[in-house]
Amino acid sequence: MSWIGLVLLLSACSQAPEETAQTTNALDVLDAAAQEIDAQKLHDVIAEIADDSYAGRGPGTVEDRRAQAFIAGSMAALGLEPAAPDGSWFQSFELISVAAAQPKTWEFVTPSGVETLKQGSDYIVASGRQQDSVNVGDSQLVFVGYGIEAPEYNWDDFKGMDLTGKVLVMLNNDPDWDDELFAGPRRLYYGRWTYKYESAARQGAAGAIVIHTPESAGYPWQVVQTSWSGAQFELPAGDEPALQFKAWASEQAMEQLFAAAGVSLAELVEQARSWNFQPVPLDASTSISFANTINATESANVLGMIPGADPALADQVVIYTAHHDHLGVGKPNLAGDVSDRIYNGARDNASGTAMALAVAAAYQALPQPPRRSVLFAFVGAEEQGLLGSKFYAREPTVAPGRIAANVNFDSANIWGRTSDITYIGKGKSSLDAVADQVAEYQGRVVKGDQFPSQGSYYRSDQFSFASIGVPALYLSGGTQFIGREPGWGATQMGSYIRQNYHQPSDELTPDWNFDGMVEDARFGFMAGWLIANDDELPRWREGDEFEAARLDALAELN
Repeated sequence: MSWIGLVLLLSACSQAPEETAQTTNALDVLDAAAQEIDAQKLHDVIAEIADDSYAGRGPGTVEDRRAQAFIAGSMAALGLEPAAPDGSWFQSFELISVAAAQPKTWEFVTPSGVETLKQGSDYIVASGRQQDSVNVGDSQLVFVGYGIEAPEYNWDDFKGMDLTGKVLVMLNNDPDWDDELFAGPRRLYYGRWTYKYESAARQGAAGAIVIHTPESAGYPWQVVQTSWSGAQFELPAGDEPALQFKAWASEQAMEQLFAAAGVSLAELVEQARSWNFQPVPLDASTSISFANTINATESANVLGMIPGADPALADQVVIYTAHHDHLGVGKPNLAGDVSDRIYNGARDNASGTAMALAVAAAYQALPQPPRRSVLFAFVGAEEQGLLGSKFYAREPTVAPGRIAANVNFDSANIWGRTSDITYIGKGKSSLDAVADQVAEYQGRVVKGDQFPSQGSYYRSDQFSFASIGVPALYLSGGTQFIGREPGWGATQMGSYIRQNYHQPSDELTPDWNFDGMVEDARFGFMAGWLIANDDELPRWREGDEFEAARLDALAELN
């Protein structure tokens, strides 16, 4: 729908007597509703669920349920309808907690002797299976480059080698040095650690070690330490291939281990930068055993609906998402302050939760609902691998072919207004036009992922929806801060990643500037409204990786 269409539709709602007045009143109606999104509303939600009393909103905890109840109560107060299948607000899903008793050391046998890595500083390991123990004995290490099978790029790092029972050592990221190969610097799913472990499991490997570098991961080693310590949560296992263990290792530790095995990690990395790379068996083997503590618990997606006004389109929905969970209570912060072990998750993602609730308030302030229905899904266990949204994608409350689009909020702008806005996924679907229309109205510029090497498209909940064919607007703050010198925004974001991301220090502090968060939330409100009123469903660009899933979802409706 064009902005002319927007004006006409809103004008009809305003019932103004003259055309000029209609146009003016139409924009006033939209603007008036957008004013429901203000700094105080955002602040109050964040202050509530990022408070220490919520103990970091760890999945399956009492505090997780408290956060869900707060969100449901907030939607009820706004007049939304509960939208879970049982008529409640809560789409519950089972979680399996797997807590690995990580060995303090891990030994590798090489021609130079036994190389010993230290837990925490050199490696982190987790179970790959929902079982009481892990026992891998005398398994050879094999360097498999990026560990990627991508026929569409004529790329196969395994070359048919039998890797059953081996321990695969893999590079993070995907080939990023050529725009014609994969997607150049923009990381695809092939570059995500989740893909690496899945790929190794398909080879029948016993385990996999992903080599961490800050550049390839997009975050420092301490994020691996905090995110992979303690219990890890999963959906109940099916019959998919699984590793015995999943591990990370620091680059320095791997350099020393490879040297002890008589090879250079740097040289092997260079070899891996070619389509004709062959797996390299290393003169190194390892055994590892540890116990797991297995528990079953549950979390929930909190679902609220605003029914659409058009009988012909009301069975279609625009879904807004934000994850309500964080990491709970864990290790002390980076400074070793044992008094602060609560991972409050104020920016990640109490801020996105606040934005989605404020958008719901804006919809309720309109003279009438949009043509399509609007579903607000506050999903759980995102930090554990997008589990809540993944469960929703498996058990959708609306057929995927009737989900018009997803608008996702995750980790808001806390530094002020920007002249740009980041749309992660720009170029993938017809939603580009929607984003451009709203940006023009706000006097801003839409930019694609401004940190493409981090693979953000595959790291938040819109990926679960894209996987079932739903086009998504994943909105992230801009980097060009009004009144600040060039580069200031990127510096702030880099500092946050190094110091606060997945740390107890991700807290609401007095220096937060809500102006940009307000403007970005209003952007998401207007964009979703346009989608909800358009005659046509959004579509993927021809040839996009998710286009086939969309076509299948639409075909299933028939």
